[in-house]
Amino acid sequence: MISGDTILMGLTVVTIFNVARCFTALRSLIYIMREAHPLLYQQVDGPGFFTTHGNMNKQVRLYSYLKGKEYLHHHDEVFTGKCDRVRQLFILCFALFGVDMLAAFML
Repeated sequence: MISGDTILMGLTVVTIFNVARCFTALRSLIYIMREAHPLLYQQVDGPGFFTTHGNMNKQVRLYSYLKGKEYLHHHDEVFTGKCDRVRQLFILCFALFGVDMLAAFML
């Protein structure tokens, strides 16, 4: 029989892997954003997005842009596809965090 600790450790490893996927997809989105949507790139502080002194309000601006699906009106298909992928990875990460928390309190 599989112990609860093993299940929790497995869920945590999967969550960490997906968070890493989300960060790499977000980094590539910001790289694509520089050419495809320069105004948004400046609004979300593209060069300083992943720095320690990054502005949290500007990072929330990108989150609300993705959450509201404002990218659907953009003309570049590569940009909209990358935005959709990052949005789906955000949803997956939040769901996995919820499952991890639920499993941690149940086990």
